[in-house]
Amino acid sequence: MSAARWGAGFAAVSRFVEEVEAAGAGKTQLKPGYVLAGDEIFLLDRCREAVLKFLVPENLREFCLSELDLGETNIFEVLDRAQTPSLMAPFQAIFVRNVRTLYTRGNKKEEFAAIERYFRSPNPQALVIFVADFIRIPSDARRMEMEDKTRYQRLQETLGEHCGVVELAHVEEDDAMRWAMARAQQEEIKLEQDAARELADALGADMMLIASELEKLLLYAQGRGRITLGDVETMVLGAKQRSLYELTDAISLHEPARALMLLNGLLNSSEAGEDAAIGHLYMLARTFRQMLVILEKNVHDSRAIWQALWQGFRMPPFAAEDLIRQARRYKNRRELTRALRLVARADLELRSSPPDKRLVLERLIYDLASNPKLNSTGWATGELTFEN
Repeated sequence: MSAARWGAGFAAVSRFVEEVEAAGAGKTQLKPGYVLAGDEIFLLDRCREAVLKFLVPENLREFCLSELDLGETNIFEVLDRAQTPSLMAPFQAIFVRNVRTLYTRGNKKEEFAAIERYFRSPNPQALVIFVADFIRIPSDARRMEMEDKTRYQRLQETLGEHCGVVELAHVEEDDAMRWAMARAQQEEIKLEQDAARELADALGADMMLIASELEKLLLYAQGRGRITLGDVETMVLGAKQRSLYELTDAISLHEPARALMLLNGLLNSSEAGEDAAIGHLYMLARTFRQMLVILEKNVHDSRAIWQALWQGFRMPPFAAEDLIRQARRYKNRRELTRALRLVARADLELRSSPPDKRLVLERLIYDLASNPKLNSTGWATGELTFEN
């Protein structure tokens, strides 16, 4: 697939993989060093896999692959290893992690002088790859936080002067969808577009989670050759929403202590921990919107719920009765719209890169589960207001 079809992160990785493959086939010469800039772990893994596949023979990895951490090994030792030819392998690949230490206190003049000396006359049989995962690059680079912009500029002015820079930008939902559909096609399974969109939406375009859940779906679809929206709703959302519906049950009963305990369990059980916060908010907002429709359409049983909620907006079958019961605990539309406004406010706060994402979620759950007090005008306190 052409790199031109992909967003920034996938396109940059695609170009890097093509360079590495061509070098492995002897068609071109790689730069002596690269910087993998960004904290998108999924893309970082794709870069690493390409280096191992095309440049590091499996039977020689013990001799030609090094994984070094600047928190444990100084840059002088790293460069000395790169400069020294291996007696056991014709080529060396050296991954250097914890690059952040080069940009901590002090100007590190000696360290950067040593880097400049090495790259002025590098070992042609060595590839040095710096992993700069202390920088977050959003899918739209114009939205990069000022602190990350400063770090990235400093990185370009130093390591970027000698190395190729690969920007591991976060993945957009459309790219996540295309990747999932292409991955399924590799297994000769058709991932329907609605199913791919639901997968990307539900997991907040978190590529590590999407890749993990997709592998489960591919196993589930063996023999049928197709993954539908219903499969995603059942296999992916169902497993995660069991805990979510317990959480919304505690919220609807106004039990903040139990709700906070359930939130803690949800965060601890998630592979991404608090980094999956946007995904949790998405599912909370979706559930409150479902309850709003149930309340407005006066749904009393699960047979009517499938008429009230359209395809793509339905919950897993096991949750229908629970959600109807929870929705009917709210007295009116105002209480549910208040919940949606609180979720929207938390979403804005999370997208502003707060120092503690867990604290944002905990405050949200406490506000949602607390019994709202009405002021003299009849509106619940803590509610967002909008003026024309």
